Order: sequence, then structure tokens, then C-alpha cells
Amino acid sequence: MARAFKIVVTGPFNSGKTTFIKAISEIEVVATEKATRASGKKGSTTVAMDFGRITLRDGDALHLYGTPGQERFDFMWEILGEGMLGYVVLVDGSDPESFDGSERIVRRFEAMSEVPFVVGVTRGDRVNCLSPETVRNRLAPDGDVDVLICDARKLKDVKEVLLALLERVLESAEEARQVEAG
Repeated sequence: MARAFKIVVTGPFNSGKTTFIKAISEIEVVATEKATRASGKKGSTTVAMDFGRITLRDGDALHLYGTPGQERFDFMWEILGEGMLGYVVLVDGSDPESFDGSERIVRRFEAMSEVPFVVGVTRGDRVNCLSPETVRNRLAPDGDVDVLICDARKLKDVKEVLLALLERVLESAEEARQVEAG
């Protein structure tokens, strides 16, 4: 019987969550967007969730759930985070002002669950983009998180981020097995 594993894609407003899921989903992404003029950056914003799916070779599937980025919809973070295998945090590397939102989201998710996460820095091709080291130092001062530059429109970049997360999930599962075996 095929299994489904939940991966959450989160980050602040306009960090590329919907685009990230659309780049890799094998189905048309289910999106709950509303027109907006927030910050003058975008014509719509996710108000509940985005949903995409990737079927693996063995028939199992990764279900990708994108969270809303605006704090007024933060009640959805916990709902979508329930039962997740791990999560991806997207950070707009060209917008330092959104970085505080990234930090709040990471702290909330860490409080919800002890599952692994990785960070994708979007818009990394822009001038004055935050470096992966800067992002790592702010989001995970202990340095124990993968931070990758990611063009959320490119399948190759999205795959790299998801593979990094799955490697973290496998490492975490192995550590748990070793602790159990004692």
C-alpha cells in the first residue's frame, strides 16, 4: 500500500512558496489565493494553503503543503504542520526586511515539532542578496541547517532543496533508531 508523507513549505509573504510547489508538483497545484496589494509586491497571497504532490518510484508520495506567509493567517501554520515529516523555509534573499518574518516562522515551527528543516534562499541572483552563511547565522546559530540558494521557478533547484530535506529526515530517523537501540 502506498504511503503519503507530508512536507510543509513555509516562509514569509512573497518568498516563493507557491512558485516552489508549482515547479515540482505533478498535479495542478491547489491554491487558495486572494488578490492583494500588500507591500506593492504581488497581485495575490495565499490565505489557507497550497497543495502539490510528487509520486515516488515505489508509489509512495510526497504531499507538499504551502503555508500562508502573512502573520494574520498564522493559525494555518499549526494546522498544516501537524504530522509533517519535515519542512522547507523559503527566505527572499533580496529582501532583508522580510527576514524578521522568517525568524518568527522558524521559531514557531521549532516550537511545534522537532522535525528537520532546510532553508531555501530565493532570488539569490539579485544584487545584495543575503548569503547562505548570513541566513544560517540568523536562523540556526548552531549552524546545523542546510541553506541552499534556490530559484523557486527551477525544477532542478527545488529538487535539490527537497533532497537536502529528505537527507535530514533520514539522518534524524537513524539517530532515533540508535537512541532506541540504546
